[in-house]
Amino acid sequence: MAWPPSETLWLAVALVLIFEGLLPLVAPSFWRRTFGELLKLRDGQLRFFGLMALGSGLLLWWSMG
Repeated sequence: MAWPPSETLWLAVALVLIFEGLLPLVAPSFWRRTFGELLKLRDGQLRFFGLMALGSGLLLWWSMG
C-alpha cells in the first residue's frame, strides 16, 4: 500500500468512528453501564472477544475479496 493510505482506508476509519460514536450519542447511560460491565471481565474473556472480533473482520474482508 502506498503512503499516504488510500481513500478506502480513510473511509473505513470514518465508518468505524461513526459507528463507535452512535451509542454514546443516543444512549449514554446504557453505554456507561455496558463499559462498566466490560471492566469486570477477566483478561481471558476480553481476549476472547477481541479474537472473535478480529476473526470476524478478517473473514468478512476475505469473503469480500
